[in-house]
Amino acid sequence: MPHLVILYTGQLDAEVNMTTLCRQMADAMLTVQDEAGKQVFPTGGTRVLAYPAPHYAVADGGAAGKAAGLHEQNPHGGSGDYAFVYLNVRMGRGRSEATQQRAGQTLVEVAKAFFAPVMVQRHIGITLQIDVGPEVFDAKHSNIHPLFQK
Repeated sequence: MPHLVILYTGQLDAEVNMTTLCRQMADAMLTVQDEAGKQVFPTGGTRVLAYPAPHYAVADGGAAGKAAGLHEQNPHGGSGDYAFVYLNVRMGRGRSEATQQRAGQTLVEVAKAFFAPVMVQRHIGITLQIDVGPEVFDAKHSNIHPLFQK
């Protein structure tokens, strides 16, 4: 049940390819191993979905960047507002804290590398959060998993 949902301010659609980020994040998830060297996220269950927010307000709307003379020169136009990316990983219980930390660090490094070229031109806030929760109901129905069973 490893799902990564990415919510982001919509102006980023003109500046980055979010499908590429989704693929990079899914590929990174598949590399994470636990202390025994076992793959943490099952291949057939790994999903990464990204959703743009067409309406948003971030911090002071870019005023501090303008005042500091650091306002981005966005070649793609837009309001000059800051951008924000929220990456939320939802994983099932049973993984050690060290494994959860390893997964988080792996994914945040991919996000930082992906957005580095854009951060040169604009201000972006990036948050990655991993949630592990007690599921009260967890049903799955898929014909994808059998593709990856050995």
